[in-house]
Amino acid sequence: MGDGNNGRQGHPIFLFFVDAMDPDSFRLRGIHSVHFNERSTPLLFAFKSTAPTAYGWLMLAGIFAGIVFWSRMARRDERLFMVYISALVGAFLGAKLVYLGAEGWLYWRDPNRWLVLATGKSITGALIGGYGAVEITKRLLKCDAITGDWFAVLVPFGIMLGRVGCFLTGCCLGRVCEPSWYTLNDANGVPRWPAVPLEFLFNAMMLFVALLMRWGKVAPGQLFHIYLVAYGLFRFFHEFLRDTPRIFGPFSGYQFASVGLVGLGMLGYIRRQKNMQRGKLSHHTNS
Repeated sequence: MGDGNNGRQGHPIFLFFVDAMDPDSFRLRGIHSVHFNERSTPLLFAFKSTAPTAYGWLMLAGIFAGIVFWSRMARRDERLFMVYISALVGAFLGAKLVYLGAEGWLYWRDPNRWLVLATGKSITGALIGGYGAVEITKRLLKCDAITGDWFAVLVPFGIMLGRVGCFLTGCCLGRVCEPSWYTLNDANGVPRWPAVPLEFLFNAMMLFVALLMRWGKVAPGQLFHIYLVAYGLFRFFHEFLRDTPRIFGPFSGYQFASVGLVGLGMLGYIRRQKNMQRGKLSHHTNS
């Protein structure tokens, strides 16, 4: 999934669900091509024939993975399955609300507005909503288990799956730019910044870093907060190269959401650090 129709912590598996089912773009459909050395090589994927199937399988895989993972975690603490359910609900609500605020309202006069509004979602909103829902649920359930280090591994992987869907669909496009070795041609043959591959690579890097930090036991209990800050910063600056509506000068609505992600990550890091120093948290879910 991407942010908007132009072209998806702590809480990873819900992103498999949110991210993998977002069709995003209703304007650019058809065959992709990649620009290499002044030549365009067609890829073998067309939206109408393959994308719905790909998104459907990704969505089902995400739901199944979430159920399996959190069912196993619930053997240690049955409250953790409720944490997963709340993450799903919060992610969907956050994804929808941020999309509506960032650009959904611009399509109100569009003939296909109900289809656009029903399917548009935002990764940044999903992260904000999922994180908030999990924190609220854990407080209500009096659950002090640290779960974010798992999420720091699974969230990037979930977004990577979603970006595969974006690539097949032709959504979440970068801005139009001069043809070069790195540009991607959209369905109309227009060269664009490779926004989707770059985000895929960023999350692959963050997945590797999270695994390395878990193995080295670096910043235990803080990995998802670190991811939130890193992704928020990445998205804020990368947004300048994405083809999303600018609602305030050169800024898109998703950049404001990205600032919110950075703030949540920093506040969460500070609060977690204080609680760990007081010995208030349980680490049994990190093992």
